[in-house]
Amino acid sequence: MYLPPHFAVTDPASLHQLMQAHPLGALITSGELGLDANHLPFEFDGDEGEHGILRAHVARNNPLWQEVKEGQEVLVIFRAAEGYISPNWYPSKQAHHKQVPTWNYAVVHAHGRIRVRDDARFVRRLLATLTRTQEAAEPRPWKMADAPRDYVEAMVAAVVGIEIEITGLVGKFKLSQNKEEGDRLGVVDALQAKGQTALAEAMQQSPLSPR
Repeated sequence: MYLPPHFAVTDPASLHQLMQAHPLGALITSGELGLDANHLPFEFDGDEGEHGILRAHVARNNPLWQEVKEGQEVLVIFRAAEGYISPNWYPSKQAHHKQVPTWNYAVVHAHGRIRVRDDARFVRRLLATLTRTQEAAEPRPWKMADAPRDYVEAMVAAVVGIEIEITGLVGKFKLSQNKEEGDRLGVVDALQAKGQTALAEAMQQSPLSPR
């Protein structure tokens, strides 16, 4: 990934926060049939390994778990808010017209080594954890025990777990850090007016790059 210094984010806490707030990652693998991408909800465990562990599950019918090799290098991409930025939103454009369109976004690339966990106990624990996390904000959180036991067991048997030992995290938060403060504020105002509040808030939280 092309990574200019003013867009690079190295603070582990910021990278972990994005991964946990946007857990649907794109798992990129390479096998005999070439490149493949699977979009999976991940659980991140920062207490294991040097950089943490990612856990997810795939359908047993998904050939992914049979095609990857133990310890094979993979990439998982997590993406937060993103959006088009018009030159008209920069106040400086009105003065000198030296602005062009761009796109703002925040992503984390998690590099790691994959391991297949065809283990019902592992899968059951993973599903319970994912469910608790995603149901936490519901007024009446659903839990696995709400469904018939035999149904749950059948669902568990229909999926296979995967575990990825993270070997490195790369963060790119392209949020107009290279622009003057007035132009950044102009973009924030325009995004808020369009209802793209998440991207606007991300820009407000990201400091200007040093000049």
